[in-house]
Amino acid sequence: MAASDENSALFPIFILTLMALPLVPYTMVKLCRAATKEAASINCQCSVCFRSGKYRKSIFKRISNFSTWSNLTLVLLWVLMAVLVYYIKHTSHEIQVFEPFSILGLEAGASDSEIKKAYRRLSIQYHPDKNPDPEAHNYFVEYISKAYQALTDPISRENFEKYGHPDGRQGLQMGIALPQFLLNIDGASGGILLLGIVGVCIILPLMMAVIYLSRSAKYTGNYVMHQTLSAYYYFMKPSLAPSKVMDVFIKAAEYMEIPVRRTDGEPLQKLFILVRSELNLDLKNIKQEQAKFWKQHPALVKTELLIQAQLTRESDALSPALQRDFRRVLELAPRLLDELIKMAVLPRTAQGHGWLRPAIGVVELSQSIIQAVPLTARKAAGGSSEGIAPFLQLPHFSEAIVKKIARKKVRTFQELQDMGLQERADLLTQVAGFTAAEFQDVEMVLEMMPSITIDITCETEGEEGMQEGDIVTMHTWVTLKRKNGLIGALPHAPYFPFHKEENFWLLLADPASNDVWISQKVSFMDEAAAITAASKAIQESKEGSGASMKEIKGAVKEAVEKVKRGSRLVMGKFQAPAEGNYNLTLYCLCDSWIGCDKKTGLKLKVLKRSRVGTRVGAVVEEGPIVEDGVEEEEEEGDDGYDDDYESEYSEDDEDVVKQKDGKGNVANGSAAPAKGSGSSSDGSATEED
Repeated sequence: MAASDENSALFPIFILTLMALPLVPYTMVKLCRAATKEAASINCQCSVCFRSGKYRKSIFKRISNFSTWSNLTLVLLWVLMAVLVYYIKHTSHEIQVFEPFSILGLEAGASDSEIKKAYRRLSIQYHPDKNPDPEAHNYFVEYISKAYQALTDPISRENFEKYGHPDGRQGLQMGIALPQFLLNIDGASGGILLLGIVGVCIILPLMMAVIYLSRSAKYTGNYVMHQTLSAYYYFMKPSLAPSKVMDVFIKAAEYMEIPVRRTDGEPLQKLFILVRSELNLDLKNIKQEQAKFWKQHPALVKTELLIQAQLTRESDALSPALQRDFRRVLELAPRLLDELIKMAVLPRTAQGHGWLRPAIGVVELSQSIIQAVPLTARKAAGGSSEGIAPFLQLPHFSEAIVKKIARKKVRTFQELQDMGLQERADLLTQVAGFTAAEFQDVEMVLEMMPSITIDITCETEGEEGMQEGDIVTMHTWVTLKRKNGLIGALPHAPYFPFHKEENFWLLLADPASNDVWISQKVSFMDEAAAITAASKAIQESKEGSGASMKEIKGAVKEAVEKVKRGSRLVMGKFQAPAEGNYNLTLYCLCDSWIGCDKKTGLKLKVLKRSRVGTRVGAVVEEGPIVEDGVEEEEEEGDDGYDDDYESEYSEDDEDVVKQKDGKGNVANGSAAPAKGSGSSSDGSATEED
C-alpha cells in the first residue's frame, strides 16, 4: 500500500515532466522567432501607413495579433503546468523511513517492558480480530508487527541496525506513476485504464496520421491546394496577356471555397458599378458583356470583384460580411501569386525553358494588388512606359495630381525621383498643393523605395569560349540600396491589410523567343541565411576550379562583405543552345513596388562544337567583354521596359506576342534552367517543384 501511495503521489510529477519536455523548447523557439520577426519588421513611417492601423502598436492590436489558436493553446498549457507545480509543492509526500520506535509511539532506547506494553496497546486497536478494517489489518502486519519484531527479535534487530529494516536488505522496487484508482483494475477503473491505453497508444496516433495524410493530399508544402496548381497549369498559356492574368489567378480552389451568400447579391451589384471600368468589358456591347460576366461561376464573380475593390480602393463600400471575405482573398493572394509565377516559368519547352510573357503579367498583378493601383493605370501615357501607376503608389497622389505636375514637364516617375529635394518640394507644395506634412510623407516613401543594380557574369568551367552543349554557370550579384540606408524593409502598402515582405524575381530570359532560361526568387530580409548560402556557393565554386585555400578564404570573405552591404548572390546553370548569337535580358522584378524593376542586356555568342572539342574563333564580336562568351550592356535612359511594353494592357489578343517582332517584357520566376540544374545562394532561394 505504501508503494502504491508513493507511485500515486508521483503521478503529477510524471505529467509535469511529459508536458515540460516539448513545451519548454517550443516556447523558446517561438519567442526567438517573434524577436527576430520584430527586429526585421522595418515598416514605412508615413502618416498614411500609420492611419491604416497595420503597424499601430495599440493594446487591441497586440491582443488581436496574439490571440491565435497556437498562442492561446501555449498559454493554456503553461497555466496547467503552473497549477501542477503548485499542487506538487503543497501536496508532496515525504518518503516514510521505517522507524520502529516511532511506529510504536516510543522514545528511542525504550526498555523491553515498555515495548511489549506499547505493542499490546496497538494490537487492541489494529489487530484483525479487534478491527475488521482491511487498512488496519495491513498497517498491523506491515508496520506494528515488524516494528515489534525489529525491537525484540535478535536477528530482526541486527537486520534493522545494519540495513534499516527488520527483513534485512530490501530489493529495488519498481512502480508506475499513475493514480491509485487506475492501478486498481477491479471494476470500472480497469476499463478506464484500458480505454486510456487504447486511446493514447492507438486512436490518437491514428487520428493524427489521418489528419496529416488528408491535409498533405490536399495541400502542397507552401499551403496551396493541389487543385489550384492543376488549374494554374491548365490555364497558363505562353502568350497569356497581362490583362488576362486575372482570369487565371481567380480560378484558385481556395477562392472557390469562399461561400457565396444570398445576401451578397446587392452589395456585389453596387461594387460592380464602381469597378466596371476595370473589368475589360467591350463598351460597344456592354449589355452582352455584363450578362456574360454575371453568368460566370458565382465564386469567380465574387473573387474578381473583391480584387478589383482592392485595386480601385473601394473596399469601404463593402458590407461587413464581404469585408471578411475581402480580407481572406487578400490574405491568400501573395502565396497564390507566388505559385502562379512558378507555374509560368515551369519548364515547358524541349529546351527546358519557361514562358516570359505570362510571368510578366503575374508580377505586375502582384505589384498592383499590394499597392492598390488599377491595372488600367499601367497603360503607357505621357512618355512613361508604365503610365501613372508608379505615382499612384505614393501617399496623397491621385490622377489629378499627376496631371498637375505633368504640366511642369514631370511626366515620368524617374524624373520625379531624379529631382533635387528643394526642387521636388517646390513642385509638390506649389503646383500639387501639398502641405509640408504631406510632402514629408512622399519623401519618406521615396527614401524607402529600393534601387537595384545587377552584376552578371557567365562562364564555362575550365574552358575558353562557349560552344553548343556546354554547361554555362551564371554568377549574379544583385545589390539593393535605399536612400534611408536600410536593406531589408517592409514596403509602403497602406491599403494592403497584411504584412508583406518585398521579394524580387531574378530571371534570365530571351524576349525574342518568350523563353525564361533561369529564374530565382531573391529576398533581402534574412542576412544570416544569405551569408551562409553565398559562402557555401563561393567555396564550392572555388574548390571546383582548383583554387588554393588562401584564395578560397579571400573570396568567401569578400562575398560576406558584399552581402552585409546589401548584395545577394544568385547562381544558376544552363546548357548552351545551338550555334548562334543570342540577345538575352536579365530582369530583376519586385513583387511589391511599381517602378523599381531593373533589367540588363546580355549578349551570348555560341560557337559550333568542333570535332576534337577544341575552342576556335572569337566568342564575342563587339562590345565590352565581361567573361568568355559573354557580353553585357546596361540599358540607357530610364529603367523602364521596351517601347513594346507600353501596349501590354491594351492588347488582349493571345497572339499579340507574334505581332511584336518577338519582343517581350520584364519577367521573373523560379529556377528553370535549360537542361541544367539552376541553383541559388540567396538566403530566401526556393527550389523548383
